Amino acid sequence: MGDDADKQRLYWRCRRGMLELDELLQDFVAREYARLDVREQQAFHALLCLPDQELLACLLQQQTPTDGELVHVITRIRQSYQP
Repeated sequence: MGDDADKQRLYWRCRRGMLELDELLQDFVAREYARLDVREQQAFHALLCLPDQELLACLLQQQTPTDGELVHVITRIRQSYQP
């Protein structure tokens, strides 16, 4: 993802209105998104389509998606987070 406009749009999509989600997602985009392969990037975009409460539950391991690609990306997000 080399285009600045694309990156800004992605950051905007990561703004969820919940501080916890904003921090997790925006931090991940800044640190790791460029390292994802195409399938992982697609899974990340699919993850952003989840409702906020469901997304937060997945990231906090209170809920597990059935899609293995989503589980993989959630794991990467959790591993990359450094408070």
